Amino acid sequence: MFRRRRKVRIDTQRLVLRPPQQGDFRQWRALREASRDFLTPWEPLWSADHLSRKSFSNRVYWANRSIANGSALPLFLIRREDQALLGALTMDPIRRGPAQTGTCGYWIGEPFARQGYMREALEAVVHYAFSELDLSRIESACLPENRASRGLLEKCGYKYEGVAQSYLQINGRWRTHVLYANLRQDRRGKTDVG
Repeated sequence: MFRRRRKVRIDTQRLVLRPPQQGDFRQWRALREASRDFLTPWEPLWSADHLSRKSFSNRVYWANRSIANGSALPLFLIRREDQALLGALTMDPIRRGPAQTGTCGYWIGEPFARQGYMREALEAVVHYAFSELDLSRIESACLPENRASRGLLEKCGYKYEGVAQSYLQINGRWRTHVLYANLRQDRRGKTDVG
């Protein structure tokens, strides 16, 4: 379980994973704007005020509140060498009790895609979730045609579990997703899906 005063920070070889801060606004806005066409096919529609300072402030407030109450783990990927914001990874919701499960989603800015940053971040968050948060299962979903995301999940130890019809609204349409899970005590063999 999260502790109220504990600061969440996960260090990897090239990255610092930490909650968003108000001072990140300009970098976040610039990266999201520059990556709009790259991200649009994979994300829910952006609201009219998506890139506004007020919307970002609300995100930071939500992130701090969610970490404090243990319901989510929203993290920005910050590159160590130059403090550049590369993307974000969010575990939301975190379900306690008999489930001990989190659902993980992520995005990366177009200039930083396919350089191993998200794999490094996801592997670190999976380890943190199992060792520090005592989760038993981490779930993720993506569009069937998103080969990059499917490959990422499989490289990070996730196994394919099935299909969810009309799972999320992506780019304005209800879309079917493929479901993956990473289990702390996984004895399943490699799945072979196409």
